[in-house]
Amino acid sequence: MKYTVYLSGEIHTDWREKIKNAVNEQKLPLEILTPNTDHESSDECGVRILGGEDNNFWKDNKAAKINSIRHMTALQRADIVVVRFGDKYKQWNAAFDAGIAAALGKSLIVEHATDITHPLKEIDAAAMATAENTEQVIEILEYLCRDY
Repeated sequence: MKYTVYLSGEIHTDWREKIKNAVNEQKLPLEILTPNTDHESSDECGVRILGGEDNNFWKDNKAAKINSIRHMTALQRADIVVVRFGDKYKQWNAAFDAGIAAALGKSLIVEHATDITHPLKEIDAAAMATAENTEQVIEILEYLCRDY
């Protein structure tokens, strides 16, 4: 079976690359989808494409709407959504993606450190699996791809 997997969540570590490398090395039948992980281009795409804004609300609004085209398309296409919560920033966008994935009935895998379990308890409750590290996420994906 081939799955389409959307890797949502924090963009400040190399967790996506670890998963992509494992998928390639093991030739797993997975199509990987990602958001734009270049912070500057993601934040600036609205004003760069549609013109400047004096108010940061409208600048962010333009960027969010353009970026949501990619996010929503990926969420709708995905069979599995992996959402990683990092420890550096509050990732409201990751929580939003997890909620949309749950509402769409997608299989949801959540990854985060144990010290933020309490604030993410509702998201964890909606997940099919909650991993503490990327290696566990990789193992779950490997398991799903095995023929038994």
